[in-house]
Amino acid sequence: MQGNHPLGDSRGKKAVRRAAAPLAVTVAAALMLAACGGAKKSSDNAEGGAGGTLVVDTSFSLKTADPGRTFEPTGILVTRPVYDTLLTFANGDVTKPVPLLAASYEAAPDAKTFTFPLRPEAKFSDGSPVTAKDVVFSFNRVKNLKGNPAFLLDGVTATAKDEHTVVLTTEAADPALPFRIATPALGVVNSTTVAAHGGSDAAGADQGDKAEQYLNTDSQGSGPYKITKYDVSSEVILTRNDNYWGTKPKYDKVVVRNVPANTQQLNVLSGESQISLDMSPDQAVKVKGQAQVLQQPTPTTAFLFSNDNPATSPITSNKDFQEAVRYGLDYKSLLDVAGAGSAQAAGVVPSFFTGALDPGKAVQRDVPRAKAALARAGLNNPSVDLYYASDVTINGINFGDLGARVQANLKEVGISINLKPAPTQTALDSYRNGTEAMGLWWWQADYPDASDYLAFTPGELVGLRAGWKAEANAEVTELAGKAKVATSDAERVQLYRQMQEAMNKTGPFIPLLQPAQVIAANNSVKNLHYNPIWYIDVDKLG
Repeated sequence: MQGNHPLGDSRGKKAVRRAAAPLAVTVAAALMLAACGGAKKSSDNAEGGAGGTLVVDTSFSLKTADPGRTFEPTGILVTRPVYDTLLTFANGDVTKPVPLLAASYEAAPDAKTFTFPLRPEAKFSDGSPVTAKDVVFSFNRVKNLKGNPAFLLDGVTATAKDEHTVVLTTEAADPALPFRIATPALGVVNSTTVAAHGGSDAAGADQGDKAEQYLNTDSQGSGPYKITKYDVSSEVILTRNDNYWGTKPKYDKVVVRNVPANTQQLNVLSGESQISLDMSPDQAVKVKGQAQVLQQPTPTTAFLFSNDNPATSPITSNKDFQEAVRYGLDYKSLLDVAGAGSAQAAGVVPSFFTGALDPGKAVQRDVPRAKAALARAGLNNPSVDLYYASDVTINGINFGDLGARVQANLKEVGISINLKPAPTQTALDSYRNGTEAMGLWWWQADYPDASDYLAFTPGELVGLRAGWKAEANAEVTELAGKAKVATSDAERVQLYRQMQEAMNKTGPFIPLLQPAQVIAANNSVKNLHYNPIWYIDVDKLG
């Protein structure tokens, strides 16, 4: 989960994470600069090679090493190679979960029962075997901790069929469950050791569980690495797990350091670090040819909305006005703001997720159509306020710059946009309360499946914030309901695409773009792939 974004209170603390994490990144970077005057060279750094040390620079968004509480980008990056999940995503392909701790898995035809036989050779870092009891404990603990990742298991019951078989059952058809359980927050912990250090999977664990401090100093997973140092302000050090049951990683040690983005560029070029995760597209230009550069769209969708509630704004709720906005935007010029590697968002679902719209379905600017729609609306030079958070940067994009480009585009159509920047918390309050006439926001996937975007439909979390009430669009509501429970892959793809096409015709949301993620690496690093959920697989690098 790269970057962070505003969501909703119905998912508990996850809403706070999405609102606050961009600020946390900014503050952490500033503190790092003030304390060190730039990146500090680690005495543990060694040249790449078998048994060497891999140094990864990133701007920290990090709170805890306890997987049951982790949902911040840096936390997911460092816990993924420490705590194995039942399923995972290989080589950055998030369209299909593949077995990890599970030797295989089987979904019942009704998508309510999922069976996972465990690998008999899987062991924790202390050498003890991974059992179904450990999986059940881990899942129940996540649910009962009621932290950021708890929503991933809403309606899910975990049971041990036998010592090496886990069964997950759901209250309703849940075809997206395999995608959710590949999330690192659902990594399996050594239940015996965690319980011995105050961990609990029982009801009330949100108050009674005392294992977090222990897990911040001594990890208890079955992954290829162990945590040997954990400092939320400076660095996390992973060392190779000698008891790992799978293919051993190349590097003995991985050091993940909290370093401002501008310093990361210098570090990669000098060999101070091997990998940078936070360069801007402009910085990437300066290192190309001297280092490897991956530059591609992220699972973050920047979007504009025109409030659908007449009580909030009789102008923005006018369907002809919404059409004028949709076709008045110059999407190619918005990509210029985002930089190389970004892509226009054809729909709310990111381009590389199952169910995403084909890029050919993306709305293209049509000024005559926009002006005609505005004329039908009966609005003469309408003036509307556009709200956005002024103190965050998402993948190098300043939302003030993006808002100014939207303002200029719509002026050509005859719509006056009044920019209303505000500090994140102030802007979030108006966004969450549904009082913004127009808003410029972003959404990053919690897990790589189109079902995470049902929140944009009428009567749902984000839909309501744009004034899109449950009864507002019967077609979209029907398609969303069918897509949520469809069990065939082909049917799911078709329904999610139809849902987005309908949203693009008459909905209040205008998907704008997916900003670029830039990963730069020393040429000595091999097998580098971008994963939209946890950046990179450090244990697969060669």
